Amino acid sequence: MYLCAVFKKYLIVFLISMVPLIELRGAIPYAVGFQLPLVQSYIVAVIGNMLPVPFIFLFARRILEWGKDKKYIGGFFRWCLEKGEKGGRKLESKAGRGLYWALLLFVGIPLPGTGAWTGTLAASILNMDFKKSVVYVMLGVILAGVIMLLASLGVFGAISLFN
Repeated sequence: MYLCAVFKKYLIVFLISMVPLIELRGAIPYAVGFQLPLVQSYIVAVIGNMLPVPFIFLFARRILEWGKDKKYIGGFFRWCLEKGEKGGRKLESKAGRGLYWALLLFVGIPLPGTGAWTGTLAASILNMDFKKSVVYVMLGVILAGVIMLLASLGVFGAISLFN
């Protein structure tokens, strides 16, 4: 019975980390709040966050382009395309030759509207290299996970006490 309850919590961590805009930024605080083992929770959250990345890169742009003119879904699909294009333009303008490092930071700094979903969509829209994009998105997810883990554990609050 206990094993089933723990598995359920890990499954929730996994599923939360796959949700666009929430991703592991919500999954890790959930895991910390339910006092799940940190290393296992971190790994589950990173895997869950990365699972959609290849599919987003390969198919999202095509699906969004197809659906942007459809009656019921067009508005949402246009919004997703605009978000990806805006993110892509922002990355390109700030990064220059360091575009992949900018992608890593865009995904890795946990701010609203950034993350693996948006970063991968931007990389797809910019026609960036698939393998390099996936690697840099993964490094960004790992960075975001570390930041969220530290924030969830209160390290940043504790550090501010000494300043």
